Amino acid sequence: MRYDSDILIAGGGLNGPALALALAQNGLSVTVIDAREAPLRADVGFDGRAYALALGSQRLLSALGLWADLGPKTQPILQIKASDGRPSQGAAGFFLNFDSAEIEDGPMGYMVEDRHLYTAFLQAMQAHPRINLISGTRVTGQSLRDGLVEIGLSSGKSLTGQLLIGSDGRDSQTAKRANITRQGWSYGQTALVTSVHHSLPHKGIAHQYFMPTGPLAILPLSGGHLSSIVWSEENSLAAAVQALSNDDYLAALSPRFGDFLGKISLAGPRFTYPLTLSLADSYVATRLALVGDAAHGVHPIAGQGLNLGLRDVAALAEVLILAKRRGEDLGALSVLARYQNWRRFDTTAIALGMDSVNMLFSNDSVILRTARNLGLGLINAMPKLRQSFMRQAAGLTGDLPKLMTGQRL
Repeated sequence: MRYDSDILIAGGGLNGPALALALAQNGLSVTVIDAREAPLRADVGFDGRAYALALGSQRLLSALGLWADLGPKTQPILQIKASDGRPSQGAAGFFLNFDSAEIEDGPMGYMVEDRHLYTAFLQAMQAHPRINLISGTRVTGQSLRDGLVEIGLSSGKSLTGQLLIGSDGRDSQTAKRANITRQGWSYGQTALVTSVHHSLPHKGIAHQYFMPTGPLAILPLSGGHLSSIVWSEENSLAAAVQALSNDDYLAALSPRFGDFLGKISLAGPRFTYPLTLSLADSYVATRLALVGDAAHGVHPIAGQGLNLGLRDVAALAEVLILAKRRGEDLGALSVLARYQNWRRFDTTAIALGMDSVNMLFSNDSVILRTARNLGLGLINAMPKLRQSFMRQAAGLTGDLPKLMTGQRL
């Protein structure tokens, strides 16, 4: 049969390009359709948006050949400190401290700015002869025809392939057109995201404060004196804070942030993101697979969203490449079921785990505050248990795909 590409990917954020590279480097032809214009995305200056890459995700990027250039632009996460907190009162006496020195594998992860990560993907896609990137274009339709999947584009053109990948976010139109339903709910919280400059160095330490209205993450960026902020608040309060002037915004943030890093000032634009839980009832259909937020959207506690998506990428790439080598139909449900069976339990368990942590900590109950502080202190006092949690946070546990261990397919 004649078709345009082996694999069609709807969505050019980060998971889509990662999957395209993994597949193309193993002989498959791939077309990536990105609704946004690639040049505009690549030319963005510093805006503070960043991701906490687990060590497993860093190994995937290394296996794809991206880390040599990307690594020097990142900030290793050397410690993670988690504690209860209240505005103006600082951290509680009991806290949990993860130190990379306690595991042999190196830093638990790396902070990388969105602009650097996307540019690395874009340059690698543009340089690969088996990848066709179509930017500034939307997928408007999809159908099955003669053993292939056909998609319509907003340009009026159509493309065919063996398999369509939905990497188009929590409101995935790819999933909706395939009649894949979702389960989930709103947290009633909004993430306020920005970046700050601080007079004292962060020393590679990430902080997670669990405030009564939602967690506050302070994440170290490269340079030593910049940090990314993910500040969760109840929706109406978040909207009011976002509407403030920069000076008043900083005045609202400062008592939550504290003074442990000295004087702080805003260093970049301000963004907001509504927080929801969203789980697709199926990750696959005939000639269709979902990855990343199109399959599962989780609370940003512990920064697991992108890491879960990249683990999807690694698993799906491994399933498809092995199927190709066996001469199997890449779009067959029997092939795609292997991917779903590999990933669905893991992502659902983590999503519900993050949901439970948010519910446990996002309140001001005296009883729960006492219990969770004792729990954090107990884990911190037990080295083996603490190291187990550290390896989980670093993405080094479970049934790992080869790319997540740094191996090529």
